[in-house]
Amino acid sequence: MKILVANLGSTSFKYRLYNLEGENEQMLARGAIERIGSPNSKITFQSARGDAESVEPIANHGDAVQSCLDQLIDPELGVLEEAGDVAAIGFKAVHARNLTGVQRVNEEVLVAMEAFADVAPAHNPPYTKAMRMLAERFPNLPLVAAFETGFHRTIPEANQRYAIPEEWTTNFGVRRWGFHGASHRYIAGRMAQLLGRSDLKLISCHLGGSSSLCAIRDGKSVACSLGMSPQSGLPQNNRVGDFDPFALPVLLRETGKSLEEVLDILANQSGLEGLSGAGRDLRDIEAAASGGDAKANLALGVYIAAVRHYLGAYLVELGGADAIVFTGGIGENSVTIRSGVCRDLDWLGVSFDPVANEGGVPERKVSAAGSRIEIWTVPTNEEIVVARQTRELLASSS
Repeated sequence: MKILVANLGSTSFKYRLYNLEGENEQMLARGAIERIGSPNSKITFQSARGDAESVEPIANHGDAVQSCLDQLIDPELGVLEEAGDVAAIGFKAVHARNLTGVQRVNEEVLVAMEAFADVAPAHNPPYTKAMRMLAERFPNLPLVAAFETGFHRTIPEANQRYAIPEEWTTNFGVRRWGFHGASHRYIAGRMAQLLGRSDLKLISCHLGGSSSLCAIRDGKSVACSLGMSPQSGLPQNNRVGDFDPFALPVLLRETGKSLEEVLDILANQSGLEGLSGAGRDLRDIEAAASGGDAKANLALGVYIAAVRHYLGAYLVELGGADAIVFTGGIGENSVTIRSGVCRDLDWLGVSFDPVANEGGVPERKVSAAGSRIEIWTVPTNEEIVVARQTRELLASSS
């Protein structure tokens, strides 16, 4: 079964095509279309038969999918006989009101996603707009939404609930939903393979442009640092992270800005970018910090402190851990962040290997010999998780 996995932005469409046949899983092609809506949209494509790059006008996401399908059946570089070989498009969807798991996209799902557009403003609006367009453009092609919140349905209620009136939770869905579910699910499965058993206590540190920690017991999520929205938890590249809601009236009064303006700043001009003044890319912030920039150093300190805060909480939640796993663009690549998070933890049984931390194969152990808790870097693969979930849904409904 061939599954196209899509990751959408407001002006972008990134995809991978997988062939899933029993236990055999193969990525056949990958590509991206950027600057959708521009006369100079950038199109990239990669397969075992070669790579291609071009610039041409792509008006909307429907045209982007059509361009993708054209590439996949291209006589020179394509990997499909015909576009109809694609069994479904699986979306790494983010959030929907009182709806989670893996869902066949229909009007009910779209309405639930639109109801939480203000909770996930960077994700839901482009997804629902594109999904509606694709459903109209390709009516016979199944669309499947694999929600990031789905992995966290196993979190105990005490770890889900905010201390608010019960009807706010029940009626409006205001609770800790958790996100990055595909990544944390992948880490749980991969670590079971690497360590040879599934009865593990893991702390998955997905650190990237968007970051979260997840406590995992026996392959199931029991706590996640992200709450009601992707703006919570750790500081993100440009999102605020944990923030006292009673600071809002102060900011409204003192800045003279509207609620919408303040929320936009918290969601788009805060986090590491707001703290550092050096941009939202951690590599730029680390470079500024190494050059003596005090604000950049502070941003790194705040970020590391937040990771350690949740790390400590989840070690208590799990009663220790078998492994701490770093993944995501920052988790996999930042020597500085990993060493900062793991410093001075010998009293916990965490012995860090600074030499292994400096480099090696992407998937490796970075704890020292004899460390009671192992430390790993493991590249995540959210797309294969979405492909598997899409196949399972189609199989169960056939």
